[in-house]
Amino acid sequence: MIKAILIFNNHGKPRLIRFYQYFAEDMQQQIIRETFHLVSKRDDNVCNFLEGGSLIGGSDYKLIYRHYATLYFVFCVDSSESELGILDLIQVFVETLDKCFENVCELDLIFHMDKVHYILQEVVMGGMVLETNMNEIVAQVELQNRMEKSEVQVWASI
Repeated sequence: MIKAILIFNNHGKPRLIRFYQYFAEDMQQQIIRETFHLVSKRDDNVCNFLEGGSLIGGSDYKLIYRHYATLYFVFCVDSSESELGILDLIQVFVETLDKCFENVCELDLIFHMDKVHYILQEVVMGGMVLETNMNEIVAQVELQNRMEKSEVQVWASI
C-alpha cells in the first residue's frame, strides 16, 4: 500500500504532499525533511529504491523515487508493493501531468494545484492504485475540464 506521495524541488520545498496514513503535522514535516535528505544526496545514476527512513517505519517501508529536472517524485510504500510497479506508476503520473500541462514544470504544480490533485486522485486513492492507463486518466481530466467550462458558462449567463 502507498503510505505517502511527496513531490519537492531540488531545494527541498514541498510542491505536493499526500499522506495516506495519519501522521501529526510536525511528524509530517520531519518525514519530508528526512526523505529529501535521503533522496537528494544520492547520485542520479544509482538505484531509485531506498529503505524507508527511521521516521516513516524503518525497514518495512520503501522510498521509491524519480528525479526529473527540478522535481523529486517520491512514493513511500510498504513491503507489499512492487518497486518496479511503483516506478512505472511514477512514470505514468509524470507523463500524464506532461500531457495535461504540455511540458509540465514546477510552476504548473504551484499554480494549478487543484488540477494536479485531481490527476493524482485519478491514479491513487486511499493509498491504492486506481488507474495506470494514461489515456483513460487524460480522458477523465478532459471531461472534468469540459464540465468546469460548462459551469462557468451557466454562471456567466445568470
